[in-house]
Amino acid sequence: MSSILFEIQDAIGFITLNRPDKLNSFNREMALLLQEKLDECRDKQIRCVYITGAGKGFSAGQDLAEVTEPNAQDFKVILSEHYNPIVTRIRNLEKPVVVAVNGVAAGAGANIALCCDIVVAAQSASFIQAFSKIGLIPDTGGTYILPRLIGWQKASALMMLGEKVSAQEAERMGMIYKFFPDETFTENAISIAKYLAQMPTRGLAYTKQVLNTSMITSFEEQLLDEDIFQQKAATTDDYKEGVKAFMEKRKAEFKGS
Repeated sequence: MSSILFEIQDAIGFITLNRPDKLNSFNREMALLLQEKLDECRDKQIRCVYITGAGKGFSAGQDLAEVTEPNAQDFKVILSEHYNPIVTRIRNLEKPVVVAVNGVAAGAGANIALCCDIVVAAQSASFIQAFSKIGLIPDTGGTYILPRLIGWQKASALMMLGEKVSAQEAERMGMIYKFFPDETFTENAISIAKYLAQMPTRGLAYTKQVLNTSMITSFEEQLLDEDIFQQKAATTDDYKEGVKAFMEKRKAEFKGS
């Protein structure tokens, strides 16, 4: 059975991490296959991407059995060929990426989730920066993303102490968008993806690009980026449809163009 499941439905690309017997921990095959499926999500028929895990966990991070094999790849290869390309693809994908964290998200699994555009979690889910427990540093963009989500001091403590964070606490501190009760989690998470898949896709892509630049630019530079991307957004068919629908007091029918 494939370590990544993929299907397209209702203009959503559904990606499922599928090594449930290993809590969806990553080996090379799964990391490369996830990159392949993220590339397929560039297709214009897909207007939103939805990522979740099979079984009880979202992802336990790196499969340590793989890195302790006699001929194991070193971490330079694992980061440059496995994890960094995944999070780079997610941030550069010109459409919203919703991640539905259905269980534990640890190590690289947590940081892949946190780099997505909208992070929702089941009430029983949890997040842990597990690296310090085996003498490693946080990777997969974690040292960049997490301090910007929850602040330097909180991120530093979670990374050094390796404390588990519940879904409720993750929402409270701004690490994730929202948590849902387990029994309604999947329904609520998919409803967000369905809503995004019917919104102005180009406008959402430009919003994502401007948010990306906001991480590294000055206020003045950010105002310039807003100017550039707002002009681009104003040329889209969806902008014209949105204004027309507003004036005609009806629901807009966006096409993603």
